[in-house]
Amino acid sequence: MRYLVVIEKGSDNYSAYLPDVPGCVAAGRTPEETLQLLAEALELHLEGLKEDGLPIPTPTSVANYIEIEHVSAG
Repeated sequence: MRYLVVIEKGSDNYSAYLPDVPGCVAAGRTPEETLQLLAEALELHLEGLKEDGLPIPTPTSVANYIEIEHVSAG
């Protein structure tokens, strides 16, 4: 399965989450480290769901970009 990952830059680190897997998050010093930690967290999260007899979330989220012309600040 392939899940959409959202990575956000904070003031001192990066954080990431999976829109299709509520509660599964990670933070790291770099985007690469954050993605690696999130992959590990996802494996543990999905194992826990399986052990509890809960359904594995189906990946449904998609992402895209919208491009706009430069907007001046009034």
